[in-house]
Amino acid sequence: MDAIEREANVRQPVAHTLVIVESPTKARTIRGFLPREFRVEASMGHVRDLPNSASEIPAAYKAEKWANLGVNTDNSFEPLYVVPKDKKKIVKELKEALKGADQLLLATDEDREGESISWHLLQLLAPKVPVKRMVFHEITNQAIGRALEQTRELDMELVHAQETRRILDRLVGYTLSPLLWKKVAWGLSAGRVQSVAVRLLVQRERARRAFHSGSYWDLKAQLEQAGSRFEAKLSHLDGSRIAGGADFDETTGNLKAGSSARLLSEAEAGALQQALRQAPWSVVAVEAKPSLRKPVAPFTTSTLQQEANRKLRLSARDTMRVAQGLYERGFITYMRTDSVHLSDQAIQAARSCVEQKYGKPFLSPQVRQFSTKARNAQEAHEAIRPAGESFRDPVATGLDGRDLALYELIWKRTVASQMADAKLTMLSVDLQASAAGLGTANFRSTGKRIDFAGFFRAYVEGSDDPDAALEGQEVLLPALSEGDKPSCLAVEALGHQTQPPARYSEAALVKMLEKEGIGRPSTYASIIGTIVDRGYATLLANALTPSFTAFAVTALLEEHFPELVDTGFTARMENTLDEISTGKVDWLPYLDQFFKGDQGLEHQVARREGDIDPGASRTVVLEGLPCVVRIGRFGAYLEAKRLADDGTEELLKVTLPQEITPADLDADKAELLLRQKAEGPESLGQDPESGEAIYLLFGQYGPYLQRGQVSDDNPKPKRASLPKGVKPEELSIEAALGLLRLPRQLGDHPDGGRIEAGLGRFGPYVVHHQGKGEKAYRSLKGEDDVLSIDLSRALELLAEPKRGRGGRTALKDLGTPEGAEEAIQLFNGPYGLYVKQGKLNASLPEGASADTITIEEAQQLLAAKAAAGGKAAAGGKAGGKAGSKASGAKAATGGRAAAGKAASGAKTAGKKAAAGKTSPTKAATDPSPARKAPATTKSGRLRASAVRVIRAADS
Repeated sequence: MDAIEREANVRQPVAHTLVIVESPTKARTIRGFLPREFRVEASMGHVRDLPNSASEIPAAYKAEKWANLGVNTDNSFEPLYVVPKDKKKIVKELKEALKGADQLLLATDEDREGESISWHLLQLLAPKVPVKRMVFHEITNQAIGRALEQTRELDMELVHAQETRRILDRLVGYTLSPLLWKKVAWGLSAGRVQSVAVRLLVQRERARRAFHSGSYWDLKAQLEQAGSRFEAKLSHLDGSRIAGGADFDETTGNLKAGSSARLLSEAEAGALQQALRQAPWSVVAVEAKPSLRKPVAPFTTSTLQQEANRKLRLSARDTMRVAQGLYERGFITYMRTDSVHLSDQAIQAARSCVEQKYGKPFLSPQVRQFSTKARNAQEAHEAIRPAGESFRDPVATGLDGRDLALYELIWKRTVASQMADAKLTMLSVDLQASAAGLGTANFRSTGKRIDFAGFFRAYVEGSDDPDAALEGQEVLLPALSEGDKPSCLAVEALGHQTQPPARYSEAALVKMLEKEGIGRPSTYASIIGTIVDRGYATLLANALTPSFTAFAVTALLEEHFPELVDTGFTARMENTLDEISTGKVDWLPYLDQFFKGDQGLEHQVARREGDIDPGASRTVVLEGLPCVVRIGRFGAYLEAKRLADDGTEELLKVTLPQEITPADLDADKAELLLRQKAEGPESLGQDPESGEAIYLLFGQYGPYLQRGQVSDDNPKPKRASLPKGVKPEELSIEAALGLLRLPRQLGDHPDGGRIEAGLGRFGPYVVHHQGKGEKAYRSLKGEDDVLSIDLSRALELLAEPKRGRGGRTALKDLGTPEGAEEAIQLFNGPYGLYVKQGKLNASLPEGASADTITIEEAQQLLAAKAAAGGKAAAGGKAGGKAGSKASGAKAATGGRAAAGKAASGAKTAGKKAAAGKTSPTKAATDPSPARKAPATTKSGRLRASAVRVIRAADS
């Protein structure tokens, strides 16, 4: 009997508390801070959403007229929530984990979206045990302990605010996007915040196009006093201020009306230069003005994105991915916040760091607290700071790469906030010289002396102006007094051209969106990502350049739906959403008024759709062109009418190369493209070997070379793209012939096989043909020329570690196992170390390191992964694809299940499979290697499965 009782006790599930968070990384981190009877599982972000395509709509609802919208606008805006197929297994596992639990703690992020995820989990799991919200802004032992003691109920006002935002975004996107498909081009999208952000880019590009450059001259003198050299710039001539760039009208290129500034001509500047070289110079005034600089506030989501873009060249999306990982691993506090407030614990930790690292003189005498100045600031978190009661020094974290760079940026900014003011002396010296017959010239020299570095020792904020000097840099002047006679070493006459307004960088656009109160800082990364992904802008040299399609869509929305792209209107919507989150505004009447009111979106579209001419909507109006620009199925093209040889009128259409932007397209470029289309390309010369002409052509993807004409005998003539940086107008016939003759044979590799240099889809490269179809590629560096690179340089490049997809470099080559054709390499991906052989990846188990992993252990991990049917680990190819898919789904649906979370889930699954710890339940549901891949929607998302219709107001 005792044996039977013991067996029964073994079978009974052990009572436990189930904790649900969003990601496996977060689950893994907090698990170490919870009692043993707690079980932590991850939801992998959102578990439900509105349907993403018609294929996700359940059959029972397909006949409903509102089904494609996913929101029943006739029945209190009731949303149709579906569980995507890729989340079905997760929901099932969470339900299994709930069995036997005596309590459920929903520990998703403490913001609107985190509250919404918890609400969705509550609706899906329908627990019969007590449920509490567990919230924390950092993952440390103390914070988790406090969160367990201070659980609360679900905040339905936050849920309503998030549901309203989601429904509002769906109403705008799914109502306007089909209109854009009909009137402009298939596949375009509109968004409540996205369209406003695109308009900001277009407005800046219009200003660049309308800009007229102005020319002006000034002088710079090199002077010396007591052996110390310094520079001075001409400020006045005979009492008149000399014109600078700010004095010009951007639309005319002339001095602004009413300006009293004197515009120097080149001749005047040259004459002054000659006269002042030999003139006596004297100091007429010296001013030394003390100045204080106070440290800036700790990071918010917005300022972190801006500064990471300026200093680390990280995109907003990459910044948030890295910050998410740092938060989930317990290195920083929650990274979605508008607050600049620091807790007493954080202030004490920062001040301790200052004393230990910089000394007590650098500590601020008083504790510093900051207040949020951003419009629509919300969320009750702290600023983004290092986690814990004491801050880990960056060098002691064990982090590397982007993780270390971002953590160090956060550490420095937080610590600097509690440091002493910087004390500076701003110096200015006025000098005078008499130019015979030309008048008296006044020059000014400015400098800066740092008397006490203060917080500059730790941190100096970056600038959106790349030419601006950092505050922490001294500009020293020699000791000068009134009446001194410095000697003139040289005078230089400088010509200047005023520059058009700079395009928005990601940092500048984030700053503008926050300033105008548009969207939430936590959504800026996805907004900018969507703009780039949908082809509304390209990101080149850290500048966002809008496309011709962006011009066409913005023009349509400005004309027919001006409120929706008005920054003030959008900011007021954000205010209303904030008021919904605090219970000041009822969400259902607001949605009803926005969509179904007399001036609501539904009525506006119904009234105006018939008035929108597709031909006009596909036309981009740019002044000064001998043609029009239209948007077609394959991008932008030029269209012009001309008289043919027989006197009839014909229509010319020329595809615009993608590298030509709206601001760069002028009459000369347009004429060249049209002439080439009408008359055929102009020959650069002949190939002496074949006798065929060499042509320079312009296609959708830029300029390219072609040998010979297309004909029946030669349907595919040899072609070659121009390498990046090569200007078509500077291309010689010799270089053209060299490019068309690629690949070049460079010689034999010492280990066997031949080496070639060529030009491919991703640029110039060298390749080692190793035999049996195996090839090793390396991209050329910036200083390498594909036409002149030699064998020795190619061998150097081939000897370097191969960079994987996403720029990853192999940390170690573990060797090629006996009988195998491909080597096993060790990589460090965004989610940890992994080994790779061919297309198969496997994550390293916890505790394994790059120094200890052996080829035998790597083989075992890869074999286990192959046996489990896995193809890639989080660090490798599959992780990247998962990330892309998650980002795409996010952009399409407004969700936040980021790539990092999806990839982290893949990583966890890979580790469990590799370690052989898969539970019977999971093993039964794991797909076999031969299983057919699940069907996807047109957008790439997995198709939906279980469906429940729930009113957003339900609790």
